[in-house]
Amino acid sequence: MSTTSLEKPVASVTVLNWTDDDDLDHFVCLRPRLFKIAHRIVGNLDEAEDVLQDVWLRWHRVDRTTVINAEAFLVTVTCRVAINVVQSARRRHEIYVVPRLYDEAADQGADPQAEAERGEAIEQAVQLLLERLSPSERAVYVLREGFEYPYRQVAETLQLGAANSRQLLKRARARIAGDRRHSFSSAAHGRLLRAFAVASRTGDLTGLESLLAADLDRAS
Repeated sequence: MSTTSLEKPVASVTVLNWTDDDDLDHFVCLRPRLFKIAHRIVGNLDEAEDVLQDVWLRWHRVDRTTVINAEAFLVTVTCRVAINVVQSARRRHEIYVVPRLYDEAADQGADPQAEAERGEAIEQAVQLLLERLSPSERAVYVLREGFEYPYRQVAETLQLGAANSRQLLKRARARIAGDRRHSFSSAAHGRLLRAFAVASRTGDLTGLESLLAADLDRAS
């Protein structure tokens, strides 16, 4: 009786032979996207550059046999390093209010994880703004530091004098770094967070401006 030998097919395995040139090529190719992600989370150009330096070192040291998708790895590490920067700043009583919360070019290719991390960073920033600043200080700080409004536009939006706006910003910067805390309601936190989210997602600051002005009016 004859027998037929059945051999199991051997799975094809692709072995990636990584080189230093591969490291550099992957990083350079993805760098513009990684920088946008880092900048949108930390909100500071210098800090974003520092984040990418850290990411590059981690990328250069990582065991390549554990990396299935280079792009996914680099995006994930960038998000984690950037959010660590924000959390560390918060522990030092500092704050990053993203200077360009809305970036149309970046938004078109937004990474879901980066968006989640950025949302967490904004939530922490909103909490610190409510804890440390009065309504007038918060309104001026958000428009000037967060969205780079000229002083004239800040004054017109909030119906404050330009000199008063400058003084409020100076005071706000000092109080951000201090330990004084204001109590605030979860409703107030939710309103400001939603206004930030809309401004971030759409670039339309009308709702945020109205909320800040209304808070200022109620406090006066």
